[in-house]
Amino acid sequence: MDREHWVADSPEELLELALPTPLVRLRRSSLDGAPAWAKLEYFNPYSNSVKDRPAYKMLKDLATKGGSGSLIMEASSGNFALALALLANMMGIRTHIFLPKPTPQSTEVILRFVGAEVTRTDFETIGPDMVEYVKNLASSRGALNLNQFENDLNLEMHLETTAVEIIEQTRAAGFTPDYIVAGIGTSGTIAAIAKRVREELGRGVGIIGVVPAPGEKIPGIKRLETNPKWVKEHPPDEVIEVTRREALEGMRAVASLDGIPIGMSSGAVYVAYRRLASTSRGNYVLVFPDNIYKYVEALRSLL
Repeated sequence: MDREHWVADSPEELLELALPTPLVRLRRSSLDGAPAWAKLEYFNPYSNSVKDRPAYKMLKDLATKGGSGSLIMEASSGNFALALALLANMMGIRTHIFLPKPTPQSTEVILRFVGAEVTRTDFETIGPDMVEYVKNLASSRGALNLNQFENDLNLEMHLETTAVEIIEQTRAAGFTPDYIVAGIGTSGTIAAIAKRVREELGRGVGIIGVVPAPGEKIPGIKRLETNPKWVKEHPPDEVIEVTRREALEGMRAVASLDGIPIGMSSGAVYVAYRRLASTSRGNYVLVFPDNIYKYVEALRSLL
């Protein structure tokens, strides 16, 4: 692998070559007195999302145990499924993905196109019941279940990469963040950031979690009632609720003002930032998990 010239010896090396993902200051979509710096996770090479990180870590671990030829059965709302399917293809591992009912049709199409078997379930969201259902099904059929919702390699990967990158990149940019805003899904990302930042920078940095408002569904983030594992151990300082409509408007605002094509949970993070920054000044880091292109169906509602 040649980092200087961005040359990888194999597709498996692409993630290591791509990291760290960029941190960029939002010029026109920042509020006065509260500059926002976007951590652009769609620069991850496989799923164009933050989920490349844990999927890569889990499959590398599986490879050391001789996992080639296996079948993985996994619950996912999209990005982890795509990262898993693509990376598993490189290793000769088959994937069967179980999607919650509201998953965009485009996600299912892409997963089937790249060779994954897909089952759309009747679960409205991925909570403990759906996770347990897929885990038990995998066990009964002799398949593997990596289980991103409980697998500590999820947290470890973000501790080793995402959280460290934010600390090093903000230091290189010449500031210490006052707030870091991230969505709560499996909670691996935000919990790792909370743990590492509190160890390195202390409690002065506010860790802000973002979840859907009651009755709302935003792909990639979930309400705390679904009991995400690691957020209990490393809780955010504040949790902000955002509606689906607000998340879509957030996507449009960042694309219109700064030309950054962020996805729906990223739009929710941006909305949470604006809400908090209207009264709390300081430097903000916004973790944007993916880009706009998986959400064409949802975008039609604003046209």
